[in-house]
Amino acid sequence: MNWLDEIQWDAKGLVPVIAQEFGTGKVLMFAWMNREALLLTDDSKQAVYWSRSRNRLWRKGEESGHIQRVHEIRVDCDEDVILLMVEQIGGIACHTGRHNCFFKKLELGNWLIDQPIIKNPEDIYKPTA
Repeated sequence: MNWLDEIQWDAKGLVPVIAQEFGTGKVLMFAWMNREALLLTDDSKQAVYWSRSRNRLWRKGEESGHIQRVHEIRVDCDEDVILLMVEQIGGIACHTGRHNCFFKKLELGNWLIDQPIIKNPEDIYKPTA
């Protein structure tokens, strides 16, 4: 059996993925992968995801340069969630210019932002014509 066949893909052929920072253990982001994205990630050792909004493969950092170098690929006990242990190049994982995507914390019934913007997204992403 091929290792990809052991993954419990959903009805759309996707599996949820958590990107965790190698070394610190900090959760950076959540995304999705299809078979091709997972295979490309394993082959290249750089994170490749499936963008549901763009309906295409998304090589993390393809626009921003903030790639994720993959140290380990793990699957959970039910084989339906992938965990990537990554080195976040440039220190920015979130399209908002922050270190990770989980920068809002619930406190007393309100979402509070507890992480600064490292780099203005307008300086990272150039508008397309």
